[in-house]
Amino acid sequence: MTPQFSKKAVKIDIGDGAAIPVKKDSGLFNAWWLTFFGAIGIIIYLCVTQPEPYWRILQFLPDGIVVTFQVTVLSILLSLVLGLITGLGRLSRNKTLNLIASTYVEIIRGIPLLVQLFYIYYALGRLEFFKGLPPMAAAVVAMGICYGAYMGEVFRAGIDSIDKGQAEAARSLGFTRAQTMMYVVLPQAWRTILPPVGNEFIALLKDSSLVSILAVSDLLRRGREFASESFLYFEAYTMVALVYLVITLFLSKGVSKMEQRLNYYERD
Repeated sequence: MTPQFSKKAVKIDIGDGAAIPVKKDSGLFNAWWLTFFGAIGIIIYLCVTQPEPYWRILQFLPDGIVVTFQVTVLSILLSLVLGLITGLGRLSRNKTLNLIASTYVEIIRGIPLLVQLFYIYYALGRLEFFKGLPPMAAAVVAMGICYGAYMGEVFRAGIDSIDKGQAEAARSLGFTRAQTMMYVVLPQAWRTILPPVGNEFIALLKDSSLVSILAVSDLLRRGREFASESFLYFEAYTMVALVYLVITLFLSKGVSKMEQRLNYYERD
């Protein structure tokens, strides 16, 4: 007898990311459609009717978009590693490991991300070991550690959603605890974990705007640079907001498609 995949549907709190379009929710779908193409239409309209300054601003932003995605991708990769370790620690029978993982989650979730960015770059930067830490590295470490705590809860909930009989069946076949987790539990849990991970990616991308305070030339920083040089604050920040909106909505649609493809969650 081999372990069978569990079809137990479990909802996981996916935080404060973008609203994920749901196929059966026609109102939300229409709202996404209207907002996404409306934002693109406004950008095109402004660039065509007022190329000075809007087209010039748009040409000034691509470097910042690249940096924003670099920070986001590197941070999400770090947070996934920390999240997996934390989630396993939270489920561990070892009281010491469980306590360490739980304490990490409580501390990190209780401190604002902005404070963590300042602390890692400025406070720890005074220590010999951290001297010369580049702003980009500090930003990735801070955001990775912060979101690692949230990812830990996502992994914990995802793993905990798997029917206990799956692990028992694997153990009866001679699997060790590590093999059971690696080859039986995690592959099934990943289907539950993936959609909220996608939403955390979107939330992290939005929060990446905070790294501009460390002089990281992300999208917001590029907008600030243009505004400070031209004094066109309204125009610059309008374009930055529209670009963020388009990127976020596009990614939210991708997460929605992924969720529909997995066909895992129960729909209301």
